[in-house]
Amino acid sequence: MSGEQKQAPFRADHVGSLLRSEEIKKARRQFENGEIDKLRLRDIEDLEITRIVEKQKEAGLEAVTDGEFRRSWWHFDFLSGLDGVEEYEAETGIQFEGVETKARALRITGKLDFTSHPMIDDFRFLKSIAGDHTAKMTIPSPSMLHFRTEFADGVYEDRASFFHDLAAVYKKAIHAFYEEGCRYLQLDDTSWAYFCSEDQPEEVLGKGVDPEEIKSWYAKTINDAMADKPEDMKITMHICRGNFRSTWIASGGYEPVAETIFQKLNVDGLFLEYDTDRAGGFEPLRYVNRPDLSIVLGLITSKFGELEDAEEVKKRIHEAAEYVNLDQLSLSPQCGFASTEEGNILTEDEQWEKLRHVVRIAEEVWGS
Repeated sequence: MSGEQKQAPFRADHVGSLLRSEEIKKARRQFENGEIDKLRLRDIEDLEITRIVEKQKEAGLEAVTDGEFRRSWWHFDFLSGLDGVEEYEAETGIQFEGVETKARALRITGKLDFTSHPMIDDFRFLKSIAGDHTAKMTIPSPSMLHFRTEFADGVYEDRASFFHDLAAVYKKAIHAFYEEGCRYLQLDDTSWAYFCSEDQPEEVLGKGVDPEEIKSWYAKTINDAMADKPEDMKITMHICRGNFRSTWIASGGYEPVAETIFQKLNVDGLFLEYDTDRAGGFEPLRYVNRPDLSIVLGLITSKFGELEDAEEVKKRIHEAAEYVNLDQLSLSPQCGFASTEEGNILTEDEQWEKLRHVVRIAEEVWGS
């Protein structure tokens, strides 16, 4: 067994979002009610982000994030900041298992571009307080703009021109974050989990749309966006089955997308959800044919506070190692703790204990 992982993704890692603190929730309410201005809100965010970065360091994590404390959603906030995209209030929200999100949606109203984006400043602040730890930035995958967006009439007449512009936008974004010192970028993506489900692709993409064709477009767009990424920048992808108030959307093992995600995506690592049997077994990992592809096993749930049995988690890591070399594996929670500002149903103390649990188990498996 090899010891500490010196580059991202790390032996003990995490997806990124953290439960919003009471101070953040209060400040956001005050801002929405006009009681404080944007500058005061940002000051409070800075203080709370500094606090939770220190908590991540104390937990033993090498990669630190801002917890997505400045966002309402894991994806809409970034995507709506792109040129040509607008956010609006929809008639309904996104349906999860037994619960529905706020009614927000996106619409493409003009040609896509990345000229300036508020999250560049957000990362700049995170980098300034990360110290000797790695500042990790999380943004939605380019697939999500197609997957969760409506198109205004006449903006894009064909898929080819849309996906060409989308790849170019993300290429600019990747380089913009790199220029600010970002060396660890994560793309969050729920589309691949939908493709794993028998009924979800048609439900979301619409009748008559070929899921295999869309998969190909998504893989090509992601790869085109990363085509000339700097050598010293690691880009990973987190594949999510939905995470809202401790609920979920999609079920199904990775078999339907295994060849694509393991052999055709040029990412440096994949964060895979494996906290419940809804994700199936480890058999699809047999398609991993790259010794440089890191697989981060999401065996610790972020949805509930009860700690997993450490011996059972270690057993499952070694089961996965029957398909992928143990040196290529890492451990994390299956998702973030607050993909939206509402957060999952556990306490902040339970959240930190979950992350410490990840670190302890990783040290026992791979050494410190």
